[in-house]
Amino acid sequence: FPFPYAPYPIQEQFMEALYGALEAGRVGIFESPTGTGKSLSLICGALSWLRDWEEKRRQEEARLLALGAGGQDGLTPQQVRPGSADTTGQPDWVTAFVQKKEERDVVDRLKEEQVRRKKREDRLEKIRHNVQLKYAAKRKRCEEDEAKRLLQLSKEALSQGTGEGVLDQLDHNEEELILAEYESDDEKKVVSGLEEDDDDLEEEHVTKIYYCSRTHSQLSQFVREVQKSPFGKDTRLVSLGSRQNLCVNEEVRRLGALQLINDLCMEMQKNKHEKKSDEGKKRRVSHTVCPFYSYEQMQFLRDEVLVEVKDIEQLVSLGRETKACPYYGSRFAIPAAQLVVLPYQMLLHEPTRNAAGIKLKDQVVIIDEAHNLIDTITCIYSAEVSGSQLCCAHSQLSQYMERYRKRLKAKNLMYIKQILYLLKQFVAMLGGNMNQNPGCQTVSQTGTVLKSINDFLFQSQIDNINLFKVQRYCEKSLISRKLFGFVERYGGPTSAVKTSKENQKLSGLQNFLLTLQQGSDKEATPQSPPVEAEHNQFRTASPLMQIEGFLSALTNANQDGRVILNRQGTVSQSSLKFLLLNPAVHFAKVVEECRAVIIAGGTMQPVADFREQLLCCAGVDPARIVEFSCGHVIPPENILPIILCSGPSNQQLEFTYQTRDLPQMMDETGRILCNLCNVIPGGVVCFFPSYEYEQQVYGHWEKTGLLSRLAAKKKIFQEPKKANQVEQVLVEYAKCIKRCSQTGGQMTGALLLSVVGGKMSEGINFADDLGRCVVMVGMPYPNIRSPELQEKMTWLDKTMPRTAGQAPSRVLTENLCMKAVNQSIGRAIRHQKDFASILLLDHRYTRPAIFNKLPQWIRERTQVKPAFGSAFADLRK
Repeated sequence: FPFPYAPYPIQEQFMEALYGALEAGRVGIFESPTGTGKSLSLICGALSWLRDWEEKRRQEEARLLALGAGGQDGLTPQQVRPGSADTTGQPDWVTAFVQKKEERDVVDRLKEEQVRRKKREDRLEKIRHNVQLKYAAKRKRCEEDEAKRLLQLSKEALSQGTGEGVLDQLDHNEEELILAEYESDDEKKVVSGLEEDDDDLEEEHVTKIYYCSRTHSQLSQFVREVQKSPFGKDTRLVSLGSRQNLCVNEEVRRLGALQLINDLCMEMQKNKHEKKSDEGKKRRVSHTVCPFYSYEQMQFLRDEVLVEVKDIEQLVSLGRETKACPYYGSRFAIPAAQLVVLPYQMLLHEPTRNAAGIKLKDQVVIIDEAHNLIDTITCIYSAEVSGSQLCCAHSQLSQYMERYRKRLKAKNLMYIKQILYLLKQFVAMLGGNMNQNPGCQTVSQTGTVLKSINDFLFQSQIDNINLFKVQRYCEKSLISRKLFGFVERYGGPTSAVKTSKENQKLSGLQNFLLTLQQGSDKEATPQSPPVEAEHNQFRTASPLMQIEGFLSALTNANQDGRVILNRQGTVSQSSLKFLLLNPAVHFAKVVEECRAVIIAGGTMQPVADFREQLLCCAGVDPARIVEFSCGHVIPPENILPIILCSGPSNQQLEFTYQTRDLPQMMDETGRILCNLCNVIPGGVVCFFPSYEYEQQVYGHWEKTGLLSRLAAKKKIFQEPKKANQVEQVLVEYAKCIKRCSQTGGQMTGALLLSVVGGKMSEGINFADDLGRCVVMVGMPYPNIRSPELQEKMTWLDKTMPRTAGQAPSRVLTENLCMKAVNQSIGRAIRHQKDFASILLLDHRYTRPAIFNKLPQWIRERTQVKPAFGSAFADLRK
C-alpha cells in the first residue's frame, strides 16, 4: 500500500483487512482507536483496492474487445455441442445466436463506454494543462452578463412607457404565490428535464467509493487527508453537501432555514424550465430564476472539481468565481468520480439519495464515525410536530385558500382541503379544537400515549386518505413554499388580510400565533417590527414544512414505528411524534445494493447491536459480516485504566439512582478528585452521567467547602449548557493548563466537569496535557422511564432472540451505557507518544458483561482495585 510514511503495523493490518473485505464484497465492522491514523488507513486501503479493480476491469475489457474485433466464434466458455438441444428445449443454433447477440451487445456497450471515457479523460487533461481555456470561459461569462444587463435596461425603458393592465387586481408580485395547475403522476406525460445535450448526463457511473461521516468539519478533515495522501494528485473526488453549505446565491442563502433554502431553489429551477416553455404567457418570473444555475458553467465546474481534489470551502469559492452552482455542479461530477464524500443524511435518507443522483448498485460505501449509526438512522426517519404548529399551519392554509379560492384549480382545492382535514384531526387527537386559541385550551388527560401507525390512522379517522398522494402533492406543488411567501407578505401583525368575518377571527389567531412563535424563537425578537423581521437572518420555516415530514413518516410500515401522543398542559405545548423502531428497514436498501459496506469508528464496542439490530434485521447473511478491531499504537505503559471499587474512606462506589444522591457518595467522589488533583499534572476531565447530577454534586461541594480545596490545585471549569459557549470554555481550559505548566506554582492545571453524551464527550480531543486523566463517575445508563426507550425495549424483546440468557432490552441499555463510556474515555489518547490514566468509579464495571464491552486496547490493560490506596500509588507512579 502506498503510504505517506512508514505505517504502523496495525495500520497495515487494517488496510489488508479492508482490502480483503472490499474484494470479497463483505459487510465489515472496523474499529481502530482514534489517534491511530484511521482516516489515512481508510484512504490508502480503499483507493489501492479501487486502483487494482479498475486495472483488472481494463484488462478484461481489452480482452473482450480484442475477441470482438477478431470476430471469433464461441466467445463464451459454454461451448455449444452441435446437434444438441439445450435444457430449455431450444435448438442449439438459436441458443448460439442469442449468445452471440448478447456478446455483440456487450462489446458495443464497451466500445461506447470507452469513447465516453476517452472523451472525459481528454477534457480533464486539457483543463489540467490549459490555462487559456479557463480564461476563455471567464471572458465569455463577462460578455454574457453585460449583454443581459443591457437587455434588462432596454426592457425597463420600454415598460415605463406603457402602464400594463394588472390581472385580476392582483399585485404582480403576488402572481408567484399561486399554486400552478397540478397533475398527479398518473396523468402526467413524460416531460424531459434538461433541454441541453444529454449525452454527457447519461454517463456511466464508474465503480466508486462513497465515504460518509457525521459533520461537515469531519468531511473537510477527511478531504484534507486525501490531499496529503499519495492518492491526492490523481483521484477524482467530489464533496457533496446540503444547499445550506453549498448555495452561493445570496438571496437564497439568507433565508437561513434549510427547508426554505431547498424550496426556493426548487422553485427557481421550475421557473427556469417554465420560462423556456411559457415565453408567450405573461408571467413575471424575472427575479426568480437563479443566475448560478447555468448548465454550461456547471459543466465547467464539474470538470474543475474532477481535475483536482477540493473540499467544501474550496468548492464554494470556485462556484462564486465561476458563477456556477456548486450544489448542482458537484452532482454532475458524481458519475465520473472515484471517491464521493458526503454527509450521513444524504446517503442514509433514501429520498435525499435519489434526489442527489446517488446510485449505490455495486458501489462501495464506507460509513465513518459510525458508533451512533443506529441512533442516526432512527433520528433521520423520526419526526415531531407540536400543537401550535398544527394550529398555525391550519390557520395560514385556510387564509390562503380563502384569498385565492377563485384562482385555484379544482385539484389544488381538493388537496388543500384534505390537508386542512388532516390538521384538524391531528389537533383533535391531542384533545384540542381548531376553532379555539390553542394556547388557552387545556388538555384534559395529560401524559404520553403510544400507538401503532394503523391505530393512529383509524382513531384520527384519516385512514381513508391516501397519504402517499398527499405527500407527493406537497413535494411537487411546493405548497409550503407558496404558503411561506403568503405569510411573509400578509402574516405580519400590521397587514392581516381581512376579507370576511371568518378571516377577521383567523387573523386574530394569526397574530396570537405570531407572538407565540416569536416567544419561542430565540432569533426573532418580539419587539422588532415586521419590516426588520424581514432582514432577520434565520427565519423559521413555515410550520407546514415540519408537518410534511410527519406525514411522510406515517407512510412507514405499521410494525416498524410508533406514534407518540404527548399531551402536556395546553394544546400548543402538546405534540405528536413519530418514532422509528426498526432502523434496519431503511439500511437494508444500502446493504443489498452495495458491493461492500464498511462501518468504521474509533470505538465500535459493543459490536453486537450492529450485528443484530442493523445487519441481521436487514437480512444480511451472517457469513458476509466481517469484524476487525485493532489495538492502539501506544506502548502498554502509556495508559493506566483502573476500575475503582471503593474510595479513600472505604465507602463502596455504586452510583445507582437510589444511592448517588447520598451525601457520603458525593463527598467520596470529591475526596477522590482532591487526591487525584494533588498528583496529576495538566488537565483532568471528569464525566458525570447527566447535567442535573453534575449540578447537584457541584452545589454539594460548594456547601461543604470541598470545592475550594479542589480549586487550590486546579482551576475548575464546567461544561456549558449552550452549544455556542463550548468553544470559549475549551479555549480558557487550554490556556489555563498552558499557563500553569509554564509558571509552575501552587496551581498545576485545570479540572473540567463534563457530561456523558454532552458537547465534550464526542469529537473533542484532550491530547497531551489537556487530558492526563479521565474520570467516569458511575455508569451513564439511559433514562429507562422515557416512553421512547420503553417502546424500543418492548419491541426488541418481541423481535430479537435472547443472547447468552439476557433479554435483548437489558442488552440494549447496557450497550447504550457502554457506548457512551467508550466514547468519553477514548478522548484522552490521541497519538503514539500520548499517555493518560482512566478511572472508572463504580464497582459494577467489574461485572463480566460490562467489562467485556470496554474497547479491547483498554480492556487488556485494565486493573481492578478494590481499595483506593493501591490505586493511588499506581496513579502517582
